[in-house]
Amino acid sequence: MEKDVFCKIIDGEIPSYRIYEDDDVIAILDISQVTKGHTLVISKKHYENFLATPKDVMHKVMDVAQRIGQAQITTLNAKGVNILTNCYPEAGQTVMHFHVHVIPRYENNDGFILTMKENDGDLNLPSICESIRREMK
Repeated sequence: MEKDVFCKIIDGEIPSYRIYEDDDVIAILDISQVTKGHTLVISKKHYENFLATPKDVMHKVMDVAQRIGQAQITTLNAKGVNILTNCYPEAGQTVMHFHVHVIPRYENNDGFILTMKENDGDLNLPSICESIRREMK
C-alpha cells in the first residue's frame, strides 16, 4: 500500500510544522490554514478515519485536540474553535488517515464558513432514531 501524505509526514519524508508529538499522536499546522493556527491532530498509526480508529487512540487524539484548542484561545486570541473530522469522501475527507481539525475562530468574519441547512420536514425522526439505536446495541 502506498503511503498517504500523513504517513510521509510522520516518517519525516515531508516537512511539517510540528506542534506536538508523542508515541501515538502528532499535531501539525495545516498547510492550508483555513484560519490562523489551523492544526491537524493525526494518529501516528494508520487508520482510515474516525469510524475505524480504536477508542484508546481516538481518545488520545481528542485529548491533544482539546489541549491545542485551549492553547489557540490563549495564545492566538481566538474567540472559539471548531473541532471536526470528516469520514469518507462524501463527507469531505480528502486524506484517508484519521485526523482531527482544530480550527481557531476569530471575531469579525474570519473567512471560514460552516453552514448547516434545515431539513425539508419530510424526515421520519422516530424511524431514524430507532434504526440508529437498534444498530448500536
